[in-house]
Amino acid sequence: MAVEANQEWLKSNGEPHQVLVHRLPSFNFQLKDILQPHFHLLDPAGSPEPAGSFLSSHAQSVRALICVANTPLTAETLNLLPSLELVLASSAGVDHIDTQECRRRGIILTNASAAFAEDAADYAVTLLIDVWRRISAADRFLHAGLWPVKGGYYPPGSKLHCIAFIFFIDMSAFEAIFLTSTSVDNKCTPILSLIVGFSTLRISLSTDSASFELGGKRVGIVGLGSIGVEVSKRLEAFGCSIAYSSRKEKPHVPYPYHANVLDLAAHSDALVLCCSLSEQTRHMINKDVMTALGKKGVVVNVGRGGLIDEKELVRFLLRGDIGGAGLDVFEDEPDVPRQLFELDNVVLSPHRAIFTPEAIEALNQLTFTNLKAFFSSKPLQSVYQIE
Repeated sequence: MAVEANQEWLKSNGEPHQVLVHRLPSFNFQLKDILQPHFHLLDPAGSPEPAGSFLSSHAQSVRALICVANTPLTAETLNLLPSLELVLASSAGVDHIDTQECRRRGIILTNASAAFAEDAADYAVTLLIDVWRRISAADRFLHAGLWPVKGGYYPPGSKLHCIAFIFFIDMSAFEAIFLTSTSVDNKCTPILSLIVGFSTLRISLSTDSASFELGGKRVGIVGLGSIGVEVSKRLEAFGCSIAYSSRKEKPHVPYPYHANVLDLAAHSDALVLCCSLSEQTRHMINKDVMTALGKKGVVVNVGRGGLIDEKELVRFLLRGDIGGAGLDVFEDEPDVPRQLFELDNVVLSPHRAIFTPEAIEALNQLTFTNLKAFFSSKPLQSVYQIE
């Protein structure tokens, strides 16, 4: 990562500012090599001294803290840091941080939503398509050797009525391929063509194809922050009808706003959860919301597992009272309800929505940029609004 020659974020005496690394001993701190040349890093987890003693002895003047992954940051720990002004969370969710104590102290909190938004949105839409089209279930069907046994029949996915659209992706070379889908008269129809022209790969979907059709569905986005906005952009390209629920109505947003999730569910075919977990949002997807969503409704969660009443969701799925679920997060990770494993209308993922090299690099850049800005008294990015 390139660093400017004019390091104006240094102390007036030319010494680097102290930055506290708050992590569990089991968590690696991948930013160390990037930050250490420019900041004096204090890492209690790497010291033989007890954490409380370390903070009392070495961190009284620390103004900035990096909270690694989901390491709990409690009021007790914050009280050991009287000079703290900034907490930089390396996660999108901040439910492991005592946000109310930060608010009481006037401590600024940033999160990683801006760095993770695009990859999390890609994953959310992928889960939604997979649930509706039963892609993972079809994959298991073939791997189990059932196609020759049961013939070409496989329970169909949901028809989604897509509008035509084109992506342009820069690539140096790619073979043109055609994907086919079997129609009702068992004739194979090309539905997706990848056409190479010079250094550009063009992907086009036809309006008369049954596969990959997503538009016409009503998708409710819960939490229209950085990730939710990216989800909406992607689903709009598929011709979906977007509505949202958030802590506040967003000015200049063209989508219908619903003040509560129950009302949003009643007007949606699917809910995509992108919001943070708090006491106000815990189990917000409850029995009433699932009932309002209906027997064909789908829930996708890339936020936090606690947003959903998981036991109630399992009951709804087993009874067939909800259409399906795409889950990247769970209430008691890494434990997942075993009843979900055999359901073809459920797609499960081990909290991997944002784990791409590009997202990690974006997080590194965001953290470094915010530290420079903070010590230079400049505006910060991805500030979390504590309420």
